[in-house]
Amino acid sequence: MVDDVQKSSNLFRRAVESVAGGVGHDLRVGHPTPLYIERAEGSRKWDADGREYLDFGMGNAALLLGHAPSGVVAAIRDAVGAGFHFGNDHPAQIEWAELIRSLVPSAEKVRFVNSGSEGTMLALRVARAFTGKLKVLRFEGHFSGWHDGVGKGAMLPFDRSVSAGIPTAILDTVTVIPADLEIVSQLLKGDHDFGAIMLEPSGASWGTVPLSISFNQALRDLATRHGVPLIYDEVITGFRYAPGGYQEYAGVVPDMTVLGKIVTGGMPGGALVGRSDMMSLFDYSGDPHRDRYERVHHMGTFNANPLAAASGIATLTEVATGRPQSRANELAERLRRGMDQILDVNGIAGYVYGDSSLFHVYLEAERRAGVSPREQLQTADAATLKGIPRHVVTSFQKTLLEHGVDLLSYTGGVTSSAHSEDDISHGLAVFEQAVKTLAGSGIIARID
Repeated sequence: MVDDVQKSSNLFRRAVESVAGGVGHDLRVGHPTPLYIERAEGSRKWDADGREYLDFGMGNAALLLGHAPSGVVAAIRDAVGAGFHFGNDHPAQIEWAELIRSLVPSAEKVRFVNSGSEGTMLALRVARAFTGKLKVLRFEGHFSGWHDGVGKGAMLPFDRSVSAGIPTAILDTVTVIPADLEIVSQLLKGDHDFGAIMLEPSGASWGTVPLSISFNQALRDLATRHGVPLIYDEVITGFRYAPGGYQEYAGVVPDMTVLGKIVTGGMPGGALVGRSDMMSLFDYSGDPHRDRYERVHHMGTFNANPLAAASGIATLTEVATGRPQSRANELAERLRRGMDQILDVNGIAGYVYGDSSLFHVYLEAERRAGVSPREQLQTADAATLKGIPRHVVTSFQKTLLEHGVDLLSYTGGVTSSAHSEDDISHGLAVFEQAVKTLAGSGIIARID
């Protein structure tokens, strides 16, 4: 009989033989093995070796209501019993779209997709068809999926391809700049060929490099003035910052919005929503020439599949009340405050920040004398905030995991309405133990 503590190692050995790259997602690469989770409930999950984790990853931020909420599980169970794939449209698809329209300010029309990456890919196709222009303007560090159309900008160095295999001709359609309104203004004043500006409105990599409401307001004005469609990637911020997403929170309405994760209640899928005139490019007109050459072509076997629709409706019905966001935000604020105090009391060079129910931890490997971490954060650019040395990031993640706490990615995470006050207290205790360990071993710096 195999000892329980060996299950994950054995699973990983099998995965290396059968799964390309050994994992199903680049962020799941482990320390030293990936986590193999067998079940989850509320704020906790359990791996194949029986270890319990306090989860601040929440399904890559998809689970605002926590793991396996009873109402969502019941909705999925009922949908399964009625047939889990029809290959046709169905009534729940319409109900789901109507619910999204009632919540998201920019959602005059809705088109369902199978993932956030598909959503951003489709958004760029619509924007280019609408404007007749090719290029997309993006900001350093922003992540909008893995497809070729956003093939540079997400990782350092920001002007280089994020992957092998992306054609140079496609990379040339992407212009990546710092999040600087003056640079945006100068580019749009020229003879530009920009068919879209696409960004994560909270900032690069779900707010790791934060943006302000005033930045979003000014960007909206510039996009309107120069006739360039503004696309919000709200795959993570959507419904989390407010029932209507970041755009409701900030009072800024983009031309199109990509939704994912929470829109499906954590099931596979997503949606592109936007202005009626832009979304009308999906409509059939009856004119053969227009329908063949001027209409946006879009398919997807599992678009708005019945299980995702059922889960999405159940989740968004609860999201619409605002209660899950309020609870998750309150807990995240306590977590951020507590973590920041721990760094301060222990003289560790770092800073904790974030909005809504998100938190990010900035840790320094080498102390820069004369400037406090907080002062640095106020002027930090994407290269700094996304440039924490890899060994610091992996050591931080690994140390937390060893004490039963899992993050979303990099050095941050999210809360859900299923987390408790005790979870926050436990998370803070583990965090303090982890940063003391890392500082004691010289992996992270102390304040001079």
